[in-house]
Amino acid sequence: MAEFDGFPETITPFLAKLSRNNDRAWFQAHRTDYERSYLEPAKAFVVAAGEALRHVQPGIVAEPRVNGSIFRINRDVRFSADKRPYKDYLDLWFWEGERKTAVSGFYLRLTAQSLGLGAGAHRFDRERLVEYRDAVTDPKAGPALKRAATTTRKAGWPVAGERYRRTPAGYQASGETERLLRFDALWTGKDEIVPEALYGPKFVEYAAERWKKSLPIHRWLVRYLD
Repeated sequence: MAEFDGFPETITPFLAKLSRNNDRAWFQAHRTDYERSYLEPAKAFVVAAGEALRHVQPGIVAEPRVNGSIFRINRDVRFSADKRPYKDYLDLWFWEGERKTAVSGFYLRLTAQSLGLGAGAHRFDRERLVEYRDAVTDPKAGPALKRAATTTRKAGWPVAGERYRRTPAGYQASGETERLLRFDALWTGKDEIVPEALYGPKFVEYAAERWKKSLPIHRWLVRYLD
């Protein structure tokens, strides 16, 4: 596999054009652009980023393939009112354990205008939600989460996932613990304008430095919910 030298400058124009021409005929006519601008550099980046992440989190899995660390560009339109067949963005994911059951992972989302980087769990299933709430009120795991959240916020990153207005039934808490009980996900991340670094080999370091800011949340999830 080719060494990662940066994403080509054609990737964001490709995504912008795909957004405007989101149909199978256009995509098939531009499949070479998809492979050269999107898929092949994504594979090289996954390999390089996986190595960088494993320096700080040895258990990280990075699979340079579609349905591995690279999400499919095809959209699942079976139950959606939006019938556009393709995603007009690139999604990458690096996780620990089994991919389908991983509690947390590091993500990257690239659109024609923005770059998003972060880590965590964007939605708990019913079983994990119960585990999460029990951990929030646990005398050891609960304070550990508060410390992780404080460290993350001090680094300038938000801690997201709050959904409910009321404390879930069966739990009694106050202050920060009560607020954390109203989460149905736990993640941190930031979006920014596409940086110039994207187009060079130092983008691996650029992404890794930002992922490091999300480590406290990822590590808490892996330790207490995995």
